[in-house]
Amino acid sequence: MEKRFKMREVQPDAYKPLNELAKFVASAGISPIQQEMIKIRASQINGCAYCVNKHSKDARMAGETEQRLYLMPLWRESPQFTEEERLILEMTEEITLIHQHGLSEVLYQKALAQFGKEKTAQIIMAIININAWNRIGVSLHMQPE
Repeated sequence: MEKRFKMREVQPDAYKPLNELAKFVASAGISPIQQEMIKIRASQINGCAYCVNKHSKDARMAGETEQRLYLMPLWRESPQFTEEERLILEMTEEITLIHQHGLSEVLYQKALAQFGKEKTAQIIMAIININAWNRIGVSLHMQPE
């Protein structure tokens, strides 16, 4: 397969708003491990090998265990995830798979009850951000380093 261009080299100004959103998310009230969980799960769904690889490494650096990384695609069947993490993973799946129905009313209400409006908004923005990065990675066939 022919190597494709690097978006940050061809359109560096296009990266700026995504980087700003990433900075916002990093400083929001979402724990570093939860941020990486969002990034990994969305990247798994979207088929972005580059992002799965990168964010799995970042998660390990933040203290995530190998076992939980292996079980993340099967989080529903795994007792290793807290109720809060399960809610975040379910939100990640529904928003990433937006063509199915988007964030359902039931899940939206659960998120508001668990996190409040501010943190729910931060989680949604984190999911949106990684989905944008995934679309760059998949479109340009970015490969894990």
